[in-house]
Amino acid sequence: MGYQLELRHLRYFLAVADNLHFRKAAERLFISQPGLSRQIKEMEAGIGIQLFERHNRKVELTTAGLYLQKEFKGYFTRLNHSIEHAKLLNDGLLGNIRFGYVGSAMQQVIPELLLALKKDHPNVIFNLKEMDNQNQIDSLFSNDIDIGFVRQERIPKALESFPVLEEPFCLVLPKNHPVNSRNFNSISQLKEEAFILFDTNYSPAYYGKIMQIFEDSGFTPTVSHSTIHSASIFKLIENNLGISIVPKSLQQDHLPGVKFIELKNIPQRTILSAVWNQNNRNPILRGLISKITN
Repeated sequence: MGYQLELRHLRYFLAVADNLHFRKAAERLFISQPGLSRQIKEMEAGIGIQLFERHNRKVELTTAGLYLQKEFKGYFTRLNHSIEHAKLLNDGLLGNIRFGYVGSAMQQVIPELLLALKKDHPNVIFNLKEMDNQNQIDSLFSNDIDIGFVRQERIPKALESFPVLEEPFCLVLPKNHPVNSRNFNSISQLKEEAFILFDTNYSPAYYGKIMQIFEDSGFTPTVSHSTIHSASIFKLIENNLGISIVPKSLQQDHLPGVKFIELKNIPQRTILSAVWNQNNRNPILRGLISKITN
């Protein structure tokens, strides 16, 4: 190829692709609009690909442009991660690894894993971010996280997964609720109650499993509140605004105003899985995966 692409060309292209407006892209890049337009035209001519459809009032990406937008963004993400890793090496650290997780994974699984990793890799930095299932999947594909911990039964084929915890559910009630572990028989006893559940968008598969519990009990619940945080669920229950069903790993006996009843006699179980992108090149990831799978 006679035309030599440089990093600045990729940045120019992405600025226009993200804004779909040459003036706004030029302002973002601190260059003149005519200069930017000329650079993009030269880039298109040089690589022999039309990247944009230009109309009087708008700019649109071509199919090829859309493809290159995704590829170039991935390239810059990988480049930035490589530079960050090099900086850590320069500072005497081995690198960093970025975790995504659903809240319940932080109760036991991730703290135990971090302690084991820190023992063997004291010079590694860990970054932690609570995220819903789909955001973790998307972030694994974009290399924004290195490993995720999800409650999702169907994992895209391009990702690897390993079940780390299978557990029962618990009923969560206000401390003063008349139902307790001695007189509890089935969920159907609570069909007149308002339920506080994790939002369906947080984990559709998990939400579906909870609905299956209700279906097996012969009723459709009244869902008064939905949230993505277990702390919010417990606070609402403490204030007598409803009851809930959560994974057993979220059970906290020290919580004031809340009690838990393990649902031992139902078939439903929930699985927490570690998920990672097999194309991830973070050198720390392999050691982490070996600790999880062995």
